[in-house]
Amino acid sequence: MGKRIKFGPGFLITAAFIGPGTVTSASLAGAKFGYALLWVIVLSGILTFVLQEMAGRFSLREGTDLSKALLRTTRIKALNIAFATLAAVAVIGGAAAYEAGNITGAFIGLDALYPAGKLWAVLVSAVALLFLWGGRYRGIELFLMVLVALMSVAFVITAVKTSPDLTSVASGFLPHFPSRSYALAVALLGTTVVPYNLFLYSSVVLKRWNREDLPLMRRDLALSIFVGIIITAAILITSSAAFFRSGIEINSASTMALQLKPLLGKLATASFSLGLFAAGLSSAITAPYAAAWVLGGLLGFGDRALGFKLTSTALVLFGFACLFLGIKPIQLIVIAQITNGLILPVVVLFLGISVFKKEKSPLQLLLFLLSLLLVLFIVLSKFWR
Repeated sequence: MGKRIKFGPGFLITAAFIGPGTVTSASLAGAKFGYALLWVIVLSGILTFVLQEMAGRFSLREGTDLSKALLRTTRIKALNIAFATLAAVAVIGGAAAYEAGNITGAFIGLDALYPAGKLWAVLVSAVALLFLWGGRYRGIELFLMVLVALMSVAFVITAVKTSPDLTSVASGFLPHFPSRSYALAVALLGTTVVPYNLFLYSSVVLKRWNREDLPLMRRDLALSIFVGIIITAAILITSSAAFFRSGIEINSASTMALQLKPLLGKLATASFSLGLFAAGLSSAITAPYAAAWVLGGLLGFGDRALGFKLTSTALVLFGFACLFLGIKPIQLIVIAQITNGLILPVVVLFLGISVFKKEKSPLQLLLFLLSLLLVLFIVLSKFWR
């Protein structure tokens, strides 16, 4: 692929986090707190760039991905195994939680179009498995890029069309936690700075670029994350305009769809539901792929091995099974994002230990420490408020 590629692996990462978790969390944040949590979205975008750039830079310079590097963290084999196991549990656990939200999001999107119960969940799971067992990475990447573009247009145009008060929007960029906003703040963090994406990106850049392509990697990553943050902010803004003052409670995909009514009118429900289904399906493919890649790096099998396919299959089935836990679908999606947010500090710490074994730049170390502190600030904020 060479340096002429303008849209690279960064858009795979963006498409991975623009899933049902982001749509639901940002919609709920806008409906319950207006523009107050916009700052969390922006901060999450900055953290995503810093951490994903670290993961990509490490892989390009060392010629290996993070999952393999975990086994060479120290000179003590037993310690390396323990270290790698803890990291794998955190990443795969987060991916499993995320998958529950993905399958659920795709399910409620289809069910809003035509109620058919859990039959839709069976269909979503089957299609996700078909993609994963087919092993066509480039086709999946193209599909996700198109999805990001379509969602960007729909939500950004709607956000502009609602003509939000710019002073009120600006106030949302000032860091503060409204009462009872903790869970959604962590959910917004967890749905944007996705732990497994750090490992996924680390492996994907090696398929696309070489060490000398580091500047290109940074540009691609910056552009793709910027697009993702614009989409997320637009979702929050449109939701605020539709629900915040009216006090409408979001409890279904059909209700969430009302935020697109200023642009799409009577087509809002159908369009939103199809978009939610597509976002859920795309992320339902990416999460198991990433988890299987991490485990494959630790155990020494590639993306065409039976172990890879069995791991990804297990995560899809886990996501499907979560629909039968009795948790309301909207709540299940948000819980999945909160789980990722709570896991994030552990994964970030593992990333830093792996990278700074080789990285000697004081600036890079400072950026990492600031990122870790900001993640901890959001995740632990409940305990000092």
